[in-house]
Amino acid sequence: MRTKEEVKTINQDLEDEMEVWGYRPCRWKMILVGVGVVCSGGLLLLLLYWLPEWGVKGTCTLTSLRDAHTLLLRTTDEFRQWFRVKVCVILAPGRKPFDDLDSPLKTQLQNGDIDHNVCFVLQEHQEKHPHDQHVQIKYFTHHSTRYYWNEEMQNFELHLGLEDVKMSCAHVHSEHSSGLSKTLQDYRRLFFGENEIAVIVPSLFMLLIKEVLNPFYIFQLFSVILWSAEDYYYFASAIVFMSIISIATSLYTIRKQYVMLHDMVAAHSVVRVSVCRGNKDIEQALSTELVPGDVIAITANGMVMPCDAVLFQGNCVVNESMLTGESIPVTKTSLPSSGEEAARLYNMEEHKRHTLFCGTHVIQTRYYAGELVKAVVVRTGFSTEKGQLVRSILYPKPTDFKLYRDAYLFLLCLVGVAGVGFIYTIVLSIMSKVPAKTIIIESLDIITITVPPALPAAMTAGIVYAQRRLKRAGIFCISPQRINMCGQLNLVCFDKTGTLTEDGLDLWGIQRTKDGSFSPPESDVAAERLVNTTFVACMATCHSLTKIDGELSGDPLDLKMFIATGWILEEPTEEETALHNLLMPTVVRPPKHSMAEANQNQQVQHKSCEIGIVRQFPFSSALQRMSVVVRRLGEKHMEAILKGAPEVVAGICKPDTVPQSFSETLESYTRQGFRVIALAHRQLESKLSWHKVQNLSRDLMETNMDFLGLIIMQNKIKPETAGVLCELQQANIRTLMVTGDNMLTAISVARDCGMVRPHEKVIIADAAPPKDSHPASITWRYTDIPAQTAQDNQSAEVTVEEGAHHFAVSGKAFAVITEHFPQLLQKLTLRATVFARMAPDQKTQLVEILQGIDYIVGMCGDGANDCGALKRAHSGISLSELEASVASPFTSSTSNISCVPNLIREGRAALITSFCVFKFMALYSIIQYISVILLYWILSNLGDFQFLFIDLVIILIIAFTMSLNPAWKELVWRRPPSSLISGPLLFSVLTQILTCLAFQVLVFSLVQKQSWYETWTPQSDACNGSRPGFYRSLNVSTSPNHKNIRNYENTSLFYISSFQYLVVAIVFSKGKPFRQPSYKNWPFMLSCVGLYSFLLFIMLYPVPAIDRFLEIVCVPHDWRVTLVIIVAANAVVSFLLEILILDIILWRMVFRGNQGANGPGESSSAHTPQEANNRWGPTFLSRLFCQRNKPPKVLYRQLALELQEDANWPPKPSTVTYTSDPLFCVSAPL
Repeated sequence: MRTKEEVKTINQDLEDEMEVWGYRPCRWKMILVGVGVVCSGGLLLLLLYWLPEWGVKGTCTLTSLRDAHTLLLRTTDEFRQWFRVKVCVILAPGRKPFDDLDSPLKTQLQNGDIDHNVCFVLQEHQEKHPHDQHVQIKYFTHHSTRYYWNEEMQNFELHLGLEDVKMSCAHVHSEHSSGLSKTLQDYRRLFFGENEIAVIVPSLFMLLIKEVLNPFYIFQLFSVILWSAEDYYYFASAIVFMSIISIATSLYTIRKQYVMLHDMVAAHSVVRVSVCRGNKDIEQALSTELVPGDVIAITANGMVMPCDAVLFQGNCVVNESMLTGESIPVTKTSLPSSGEEAARLYNMEEHKRHTLFCGTHVIQTRYYAGELVKAVVVRTGFSTEKGQLVRSILYPKPTDFKLYRDAYLFLLCLVGVAGVGFIYTIVLSIMSKVPAKTIIIESLDIITITVPPALPAAMTAGIVYAQRRLKRAGIFCISPQRINMCGQLNLVCFDKTGTLTEDGLDLWGIQRTKDGSFSPPESDVAAERLVNTTFVACMATCHSLTKIDGELSGDPLDLKMFIATGWILEEPTEEETALHNLLMPTVVRPPKHSMAEANQNQQVQHKSCEIGIVRQFPFSSALQRMSVVVRRLGEKHMEAILKGAPEVVAGICKPDTVPQSFSETLESYTRQGFRVIALAHRQLESKLSWHKVQNLSRDLMETNMDFLGLIIMQNKIKPETAGVLCELQQANIRTLMVTGDNMLTAISVARDCGMVRPHEKVIIADAAPPKDSHPASITWRYTDIPAQTAQDNQSAEVTVEEGAHHFAVSGKAFAVITEHFPQLLQKLTLRATVFARMAPDQKTQLVEILQGIDYIVGMCGDGANDCGALKRAHSGISLSELEASVASPFTSSTSNISCVPNLIREGRAALITSFCVFKFMALYSIIQYISVILLYWILSNLGDFQFLFIDLVIILIIAFTMSLNPAWKELVWRRPPSSLISGPLLFSVLTQILTCLAFQVLVFSLVQKQSWYETWTPQSDACNGSRPGFYRSLNVSTSPNHKNIRNYENTSLFYISSFQYLVVAIVFSKGKPFRQPSYKNWPFMLSCVGLYSFLLFIMLYPVPAIDRFLEIVCVPHDWRVTLVIIVAANAVVSFLLEILILDIILWRMVFRGNQGANGPGESSSAHTPQEANNRWGPTFLSRLFCQRNKPPKVLYRQLALELQEDANWPPKPSTVTYTSDPLFCVSAPL
């Protein structure tokens, strides 16, 4: 009875979501497969190796996951990859890693794949307790990750770490702060394995087997065996030699990458750590022994973190450049233990300011005397942030590019053509009573001719050359296949700070408040009259700066602010900390001369100028603020100081302290592109002690504050930014800004750098979530346009119709629209240019949405918060060379966006090169196929050395030199085609095939009609008219012609086909507008001229030695001249078809007409083709090529066409869209 197919999903809604089926071995199927393998000579085994789903289904029977021995996995993404995994079993005293053990550990392992120390402990315990119970737990390993069977879910699940327990922050302090016993640690290691990111470098033998079993090399092996059977030893030897070089190069490259990754990971993978057992006991252990729940002590002199751990006691200064790409030290504080925040569930992303990540470097620790800085291990091994980064490198997703899919389809077409030739050869040979062995060899030979073995190597050449040119330009690539994708980019997202603008911020000035209103702006913060003001004191204390090796270090914004005050920061030494029972604070104070003058002028006590920073609440991107608790020297009470986004700070201040002109003042600064930060403070109760402050909830402290004023920072645009963005827009490439900065600041920068032109309107989509009985809503606010008069509304409609509008969306609005207005999301992203206050995960989500409407998306950022988006985009370009940039396919050594057009230019050149090479290799195989098919008609073939000359001397030299054309110097409006199955390319290939076929058939038939023609024999004397002695010596002094290679048809077709290879190479090797002209590619031109000269020379002035080598027979001089004329005619026809008809007439009149309605930035291009199509000639041609009124294929163009006809889009100014009726807009004043 057939089991009903059971399919489950693992990693649901995650990036690596997979469907899983269970199978058990089937004996009769395995016997059948074994017989098939023997009968097919091992070919069936290869097929099952290449197609794992066939291998499983062919040898196993479907069963439930619970009873499965083998699992079949399939990814749910667009690639639908199949994987086969084996189910293993371990014996353990519990079913889940976080189960409580009522008795000591009592099991042994039977798999031998867990830590040997654990095996020893378990074996020792088994000897002491032989009758203890244990349970079997099934698991499987896929991509360095283990999945365990869950009996309740009836599915496999992934154990990430301590987060699986769903614990609150307070729970971490109460339940997980004392550490694990050795027994419990050993038990958990059964599930989590060793804490090691093990990058195993495969042996050369394993790499060799995997490489050789590639279908390409198997086909080459088949070809070599076949050619050897035909005595084509020289050609077979040449292919074997090339394959050995190719395999050796590939093995060297792959192994080198493995070794580099292994060295990068292994450098800090195993260290000695201090593990806490209970509250007091501390023992030294290897980091590989750590499991989630262990408590480790962070040493005072720092360490490289071997795991992900949450800090629950003390503070740390950490360099996270490995993960974020920023080498700026970050202060990590202990996890909240009380208050509202402590009640929240611990989440690694939300609480990253309290989490120490694997691979990051702890530089300094701050601790209580007699107490250590402690952290609870949350994740280990490949589950850590660094582990997941390494996994993404070890197991990358395949490159999804239409060119490669079309290439396979084209190869299938060639196989179909080969099939026709195969049948033709068999039928013809049978009719001619050819021996069976010859029939088999010659019919199979047709297949090896039609599918060129050198195609993959030739296709890769253009990418390799482009990669070298990029390296010279300072752009480094870890995923060469993505270079071709860069040629198709039609949208690029840019981070703002550090990418479009300078890294550093300059302090423009401050604007303090006095009596509930703003004072005039002040530029000199270090002025004597401001030294003792609360505002400057707040600037000097509210930061996360620290001293490393005597140098101030920290966030650039904090650094600029602090330096502007002129104050001095002093940190306690370890000796000073040890002398006190309390945490010694960081102290800031004004310069001595400023203090003296200030005290003299204002009669203020000297000691009150020194301020100690008692506690820090680090900056949170979710809260958009940071705060500190400080105490002035000699005063009893403490103060809370807060800094953050102005709108956030104003919301938690007393309303009477916020000036009425706050919104107008803030808007005036942000419109000018300034970055604005607000300051606030309040005095805390005097009863608060230092210890109580350490446990104070952030929510209780950051409330009811007094607004102090604004800090205005100037973020200058990089000099290269405007020019690069202008170049991209002229090239019809859409540009977006995705930033964490203020909305109006981002819009101002977008205008300044040319992303939004001066006459274009910006519509801010201000979305609010549902509240009480009110549904979610979007308020549409037009910037720079009065919304009161009808005339303004009318002018807005006019600009909308002209396409001169942009949407701007904040991170908060983006979240609301994604959840409550999904039907509007694609419409907004089609015209949205500015995305402000975006969190890192929202940047990644935006890239996915843009890809969902068929954009080819590039992302350029500095690596700080853009790692996810850089990795997700079709082409991610990191401007940071630090370790985190390993997640990005491309890394630029120049810190500006000038690398983007360079990359796109090289991508376009590489893409066009791939098309040229593919077309050339396809034509090469077809030309050779035509020659062989015609020669088979007279039971002849090309000779071994003729094949050798064509394939090695002509094809390889031309294929590798035609890829050397550098990129064109400027980006043009037109993009190269992305598909081989397109009108222009198919027309090009088919017309050249028909041309070559016509001229070869012409030569084949003409030679047989010549007066001197006869069936060739060694005694034939067709050329005795002019130089009888010479030509007779050519024909007589040869060995017998067993294979009928030497004949007039063979010689004539060899000459004509050799020239045809060169003609199509020159015709297909195009230059402008994507590559430099071919005449600038001197290796290619030299090769073409050399080969043309050589072929003309041996054709018009034959050399006996060369003719004997190539097995060419003598033909009359008149026929040689005739062949030259035919070759010239062939070249003229090929050039006319490709250059005149395709490039000029058809492309301009027909194919370009299908480029209309391209969406944003492309609408203006649609007029010329439409006007052309209104004339009868182009109309006829368009209908002939099925291009007339053809709807756009990509989704964003379809959306653009729909929105052009939508009278209600974009929404009018001063309107609100509610979630209850998204198509109905209710007018409401803003």
